[in-house]
Amino acid sequence: MAEGCADDVPAGPLDEDDQPHGFCTITYSSSDRFEGHFVHGEKNGRGKFYFFDGSTLEGYYVDDALQGQGVYTYEDGGVLHGTYMDGELNGPAHEYDADGRLIFKGQYKDNNRWGVCWIYYPDGGSVVGEVNEDGEMTGNKVAYVYTDGRTALYGKFIEGEIIEARLATLLSEENGRPHFELQPGSPVFTYDKSTSSCIAVNGLLPDPYETQRVYVADSRIKGAGEGLFAKIEAEPNTVMAFYNGVRITHQEVDSRDWSLNGNTISLDEDTVIDIPEPFSNIKKYCASLGHKANHSFTPNCKYDPYVHPRFGAIKCIRTIRAVERDEELTVAYGYDHTPSGKSGPEAPDWYKQELQAFQAKKPPQ
Repeated sequence: MAEGCADDVPAGPLDEDDQPHGFCTITYSSSDRFEGHFVHGEKNGRGKFYFFDGSTLEGYYVDDALQGQGVYTYEDGGVLHGTYMDGELNGPAHEYDADGRLIFKGQYKDNNRWGVCWIYYPDGGSVVGEVNEDGEMTGNKVAYVYTDGRTALYGKFIEGEIIEARLATLLSEENGRPHFELQPGSPVFTYDKSTSSCIAVNGLLPDPYETQRVYVADSRIKGAGEGLFAKIEAEPNTVMAFYNGVRITHQEVDSRDWSLNGNTISLDEDTVIDIPEPFSNIKKYCASLGHKANHSFTPNCKYDPYVHPRFGAIKCIRTIRAVERDEELTVAYGYDHTPSGKSGPEAPDWYKQELQAFQAKKPPQ
């Protein structure tokens, strides 16, 4: 964030030595610009840098250096509120994404993250621990905390990625420092991201958060087979289950028979998550259970992106209204009802039949 040398005479009042004095604007050789108060050539008072990449830095300057609270706004609209000493980040800081969601809470020392820090994901999960000398979430006392703020996986992480961790409970947080209680006899959890051919190395190791919230039983929907049910009452916007699977391409899904796509869900524009046989059987795979949620045109849940500590980027099942204990959890499968060049939905036959029945029940507009 250094400004370099000034190209031109500052725009604004000058003192007897032709130095900026008062409110001035200076444009630097890097195309950065500073607007603020000067006293005999030094920044003193409120001022704001406008950097060439679109980011800005605003705060109070003393003897040419930013001191106290400063606000750095990234080019994408994200914001860092930090404490500055002699122009460098030193002290507490909070960082928010462009949508105003908290993504970092912790300390800085000499412009690097320092001490115990929290990193928050948009889905509500977080990683907490003491960062290393490079400001990375690397060490043997780091934890991933699920969206309930209590269930955690505590142990060894490298750059925020789980290496070897055990189940723990977050008991309290004091001044940003968490206190965990390890569960005796906990299994070991490791990073286990799927590939195009391997769904999981430990496919029979249940997720501890999911286990507290859902179970699989015969669906109450006619002909649907098994379904996913709530173990507990849950408020709206509660993550209930996770949808992990092998990662294949949209082209692969589109080119095969619909009978093979019963447990597929789009992750992004490149990737589809799939639960191939025999892994739809929970005796063969139960590390995640989101694929057991059946379809409804009036669902109580939705699919949402989720960064999982074991599986990486996947989808989760999140409530869209309050649900009761033992209530079946359903989602709208979201097939395209008006695909280009086709007369009806691009969907399996059972879905088309359900759609016709649902539309027939709807009152005329």
